[in-house]
Amino acid sequence: MRTVLFVKTSSLGDVVHNCPAVSDVARAVPGARIDWMVEEPFAGIARLHPAVRRVIPVAWRRWRGALWRPGVWAEIAAWRRALRAERYDAVIDTQSLVKSALLGAFAAGTRHGMDRESAREPFAARFYHVRHAVPRALHAVERNRRLAAASLGFSLPPSLDYGLTAPQAEKSGAVVLLTMTSRDDKLWPESRWIELARALGAPAILPWGSASERERAQRIAASVGGTVPARLSIEELARLFAGARAVVGLDTGLTHLAGALGVPTVGIYCGSDPQLTGLYGAPRVRNTGAPGRAPTVTEVREALP
Repeated sequence: MRTVLFVKTSSLGDVVHNCPAVSDVARAVPGARIDWMVEEPFAGIARLHPAVRRVIPVAWRRWRGALWRPGVWAEIAAWRRALRAERYDAVIDTQSLVKSALLGAFAAGTRHGMDRESAREPFAARFYHVRHAVPRALHAVERNRRLAAASLGFSLPPSLDYGLTAPQAEKSGAVVLLTMTSRDDKLWPESRWIELARALGAPAILPWGSASERERAQRIAASVGGTVPARLSIEELARLFAGARAVVGLDTGLTHLAGALGVPTVGIYCGSDPQLTGLYGAPRVRNTGAPGRAPTVTEVREALP
């Protein structure tokens, strides 16, 4: 029985993109015991995957801003003890960043990662015992899958499976609109969100994550009679998606989560390339737009499964 630790700590979309690699290992390595090190805000996603035995949250984003506090060092010590409680046959860093490579180095076991030419940060390759070449031009999901397969010596299964178990939720008939994203060039004009919501003719729910995102959601909701809920956790958002008629979202990790849960999902791409980081491999997802070319409302409507 082989023990495997995945190191994929952030961000939300990257964590979702790692789920098919977990599914591959569970299918290809009978009896594999799979653990996952992940930043604490995204641990809920790892817990949605039934093949993950143990989720090991790491709070690096929070710790690094408070290293002078004794309580933080006590947390770090407890994290290290939890991590070292198992010796792994393979520690697979699919993040391929210096930060993730350093965090993975605290685990006991043979560390696998991408080589200098493949890694997002080439210096990270210095921390791996075994380095693998993975084409950079592939979608992030496929890069994760190929690294896991090379690390454990199996052939990729022919089908892709995110493996996430959708939470139990009542069907609401609503459309969830994810109007928030990490960069201004990825935003879609508010006027188009309003036009889309009116054209769909279904109740609109607009989650948010920051004060500015809440204000945007409230402006759109006020024009279409939509609902802006209180701030929701990852688990609450997953339940909201599972009960929705459809989800339409920008290039944000939550849009990827909705698609991975099997919900009809359309991604709107304005400032990033969907060929590399778009919705991928789930049964009812579609991408619209391209860098520098925001999709029209008609394109988004027609893309809804």
